[in-house]
Amino acid sequence: MSSRPLDIIEKALSEGRSKLLEHEALALIESYGIPVAKYGIVYDENDIERVVKSIGFPVVAKVVSPDISHKSDVGGVILGIKDIEGAVKSYKQIMNNVRKNAPNARIVGVLYQKMANPGYIEVIVGATRDQTFGPVVMFGIGGIFVELLKDVSFRLAPLDPEDAEDMIKEIKGYRLLEGYRGMPPRDVEAIKDILIKTSRIIVDIDRIQDIDLNPIMLYERGKGALTVDVRVILRRA
Repeated sequence: MSSRPLDIIEKALSEGRSKLLEHEALALIESYGIPVAKYGIVYDENDIERVVKSIGFPVVAKVVSPDISHKSDVGGVILGIKDIEGAVKSYKQIMNNVRKNAPNARIVGVLYQKMANPGYIEVIVGATRDQTFGPVVMFGIGGIFVELLKDVSFRLAPLDPEDAEDMIKEIKGYRLLEGYRGMPPRDVEAIKDILIKTSRIIVDIDRIQDIDLNPIMLYERGKGALTVDVRVILRRA
């Protein structure tokens, strides 16, 4: 493992934070080879054009702040930005919204992220450090399925390929991944890889208490998967 993940963790802890910022969490899983939707963070309005050109349109803009958990509630999220003009406008709008609705919040910057192409199914992967069992990994179909049906599977970490495959196959929603009622089969191999790598993260880095990749956009077989949002909760030694 490179030192970069540990550098990210130590920086957050040294600043008194118990949660990674969005770009830090994305960088952490990227360092383990987990694919993420292309992103960049803007700290200054002058950087907007350079950052969004490197990502490509359309993009979503999200405020980055250690003090804001629900970004939409304070006007900190803007979707469907299609050009440079829209990106600049969104930056100013988010800054104004947050300063008005959360005046005491520290603003680190604005994260721009490529919006996912259509044709995906949402899935979730998570891991936690259980007091009794130690590191545990979770998998489920995303969206209303995980909320309403609690259709998830668990295994102790680290996972091998057989563990990951069993986790995927034992949920009720596996039929959706196989290609239910004429829908195309999904890239199960891509999710197996993400499960294994997530299990490595929770085993490797004992300062992580919880990690949630939600949503992961899972495409047709052979077309991979992209993680859009990541939440990483830290613990002190």
